[in-house]
Amino acid sequence: MSKFTEEEIQKILPLKGPSIKEVKNYLEKYNKEYIVIKCGGSILVDQSLFKNFINDISVLNKLGFIPIIIHGGGKRISNRLDEEGIKSNFINGLRVTDEKSISIVEEVLNNFNKEITDSLKKNNCDSQSITNKQNNILIVEQENKKLGFVGSPKKINQLIIEQIVKEKKVPVIAPLGLDKNNQVFNINADTAAGSIAKKLNARRLIIMSDVEGVLDNNKKLISEVNTNKINELIKDETISGGMIPKIKNCLDVASNGVKGVCIIDGRLNHSILFELLTNAGSGTLIRE
Repeated sequence: MSKFTEEEIQKILPLKGPSIKEVKNYLEKYNKEYIVIKCGGSILVDQSLFKNFINDISVLNKLGFIPIIIHGGGKRISNRLDEEGIKSNFINGLRVTDEKSISIVEEVLNNFNKEITDSLKKNNCDSQSITNKQNNILIVEQENKKLGFVGSPKKINQLIIEQIVKEKKVPVIAPLGLDKNNQVFNINADTAAGSIAKKLNARRLIIMSDVEGVLDNNKKLISEVNTNKINELIKDETISGGMIPKIKNCLDVASNGVKGVCIIDGRLNHSILFELLTNAGSGTLIRE
């Protein structure tokens, strides 16, 4: 991958992104390795953050990295359900999805998936959708009866992802799956991203959301944590509520072959590039 000259790298990098010198050091590091990126939160609703995200993914693709995107869509789904007069209920951070809701969830996520692939293509970055409707890769089982049509991934067809990557395209995956009867299920996007990262033996799983990362009691960012530290932080309630399942999912992924899982702040300019291509990183790195 060091086939890039400094001039070529400079043309690809954004002005206020990582330095050429640092980027050169990292071009070899992720050579031919998968980088799974889950995007959610404000990135998907705020146009300027969305644009920044699309730019960063395009930069990674042009530098020869292999980003794989899994997107959420919670805020858009909630807005749409409100419009339809359907109340959103959650159990442990998972949306209860009944028969009426699942068709709306499916429609919102599939439309949104197309929006991401179209935006990447407009940015000279070839990409391809992976949804339950075309080339489904996630075979699921119902999580539990109370949640309705919410599934846990049981099998993942990685050949479809590998084929898209071979064509130098960015796969964009909607968190929807089918059960053995071809019924569509909503999947928590963090869970879907974690399952895919493990299956692909990815080098990195990056979770982009609306938090800086894991914070200590003084609300200061912790740059790296491991199992012991996380257990302490849960015990003293520094990590609480909806952050607990998020962190436990990250830890599970880090314990199953993925070298590092990072939670980064999608509201910060070029946070993906700073995480992957600088020594300082951004957000919190979670290791086993």
